Amino acid sequence: MAQRAVPVTARWPGALAGALVLVLTIGTLGAVAWRAEWGGGLAPADWAAIRFTILQALLSAALSVLLAIPVARALARRRFWGRQLLITLLGAPFILPVIVAVLGLLAIFGRSGILNDGLGWFGVAPISIFGLHGVVLAHVFFNMPLAVRFILQGWLSIPAERFRLAASLNAPVGRLLEWPMLRAVVPSTFLVIFLICLTSFAVALTMGGGPRATTVELAIYQAVRFDFDLGRAALLACIQFVLCVVAAVLAWRVTGTDPIGAGLDRVVQRWDLARPAVDFAAIGLAALFLLLPLAMILLRGLPGFLDMPPTVWAAATRSIVVAFGSAALCVLMALALALRGGAMVSVIGVMPLAASGLVVGTGAFLLVFPFVRPADVALLVTMLVNATLALPFALRSVAPAVAQIKQDYGRLALSLSMTRWSWVRLVVLPRVRRPLGFAAGLAAALSMGDLGVIALFAGQAEETLPLAMYRLMGAYRMETAASAALLLVGLSFTLFWLCDRWGRADADM
Repeated sequence: MAQRAVPVTARWPGALAGALVLVLTIGTLGAVAWRAEWGGGLAPADWAAIRFTILQALLSAALSVLLAIPVARALARRRFWGRQLLITLLGAPFILPVIVAVLGLLAIFGRSGILNDGLGWFGVAPISIFGLHGVVLAHVFFNMPLAVRFILQGWLSIPAERFRLAASLNAPVGRLLEWPMLRAVVPSTFLVIFLICLTSFAVALTMGGGPRATTVELAIYQAVRFDFDLGRAALLACIQFVLCVVAAVLAWRVTGTDPIGAGLDRVVQRWDLARPAVDFAAIGLAALFLLLPLAMILLRGLPGFLDMPPTVWAAATRSIVVAFGSAALCVLMALALALRGGAMVSVIGVMPLAASGLVVGTGAFLLVFPFVRPADVALLVTMLVNATLALPFALRSVAPAVAQIKQDYGRLALSLSMTRWSWVRLVVLPRVRRPLGFAAGLAAALSMGDLGVIALFAGQAEETLPLAMYRLMGAYRMETAASAALLLVGLSFTLFWLCDRWGRADADM
């Protein structure tokens, strides 16, 4: 008599996927640690990069959270036309290519941006966006919407019954309801954003102001690309990994639970809605801060969109190929690991969160350098690394659906003596198509905008669209770069929409 509740699915796909993840995380870290020059120590410039990395991450996370609190509170308190659309748009920066947002910020705050043009009318000297304040500004642009989403979810989780009780007792809502929620939500939100800012490479590459504004990841890139000092790059990569692990562990430890309790899902009715002007001012300023740079990309990129050089279109083609390859590999690994299941799979699935893309890229560079020219495998390595870094998000989308399918249909499929392939093809795949489509779209969009690994490997003939944009910006061809940015945004959102649409179309069939 069979003892299993589900058909015995092949275990080798999950083992193969897990091995690939281990090679691209632990394996590349091992290569980095082996090559690191432990006896040489750190130069003063390296210590300065470490201090700057931690400082900019602390400032970026603190400002992102502090600015997000009034915006999230206003969105939780007010109802207005377009509110749901605005909340949805707050998720856009997560899949927005970093280099595009940087170009939009330069159009506002750069040397020839709107702000300096306005200051020139009043005879005020122009300001420079490059340096610590520029890096922090860009990080706040990306991460404030994420903080708003996290904190808004905390506000919306306060049951309506608690507000009704506070109203009947004429009790202060802020001290009794909102402050306990913020104490539970804000620390973990701060540390998640701190971790994101630690591993931000493209922002530091484009907005840094020289040696005094160099992060650890930028120092790794410079050690590989300009100095070819692989030992120093490996040592810095190990330090970056330790910083990421410490931040990830702290974020996990301080994640709070909801101190409010459950409710009956009634609609919240607030009576403490005085000073609407303050709430709408917070919402308006946040929307202006987020949407104006994107509008500038559209305005500057449209005129020359059809006149971009052939190299940009060729780079876009390579980006699409890499994005589709990364998305396909990512969802295959996620599905294989979800079908295998188990605690070890869960651990393997979250390991890429502790690994920086540039650290993984440095390890991959060290692994392939003795055998082939790195530029020859640039697109393949970029595809593999991007798929691995997107795996935690894909697995989080697919694994719960697979677990539910096993619970609902496992015994029935076993009673019908279904083969392994029939179980996957007829039962699993039709029911995980929706989360697979979402995961594929997310992986494709993240890969389209990547400017980490490819910067280490690629030459002129292997550049992707983000790298081509960066080189156009370095050559001060800002109008052409804006057109390339518009193309990159359009391709990123189109790929996300196509994959997500594929998952949602006839998903019940």
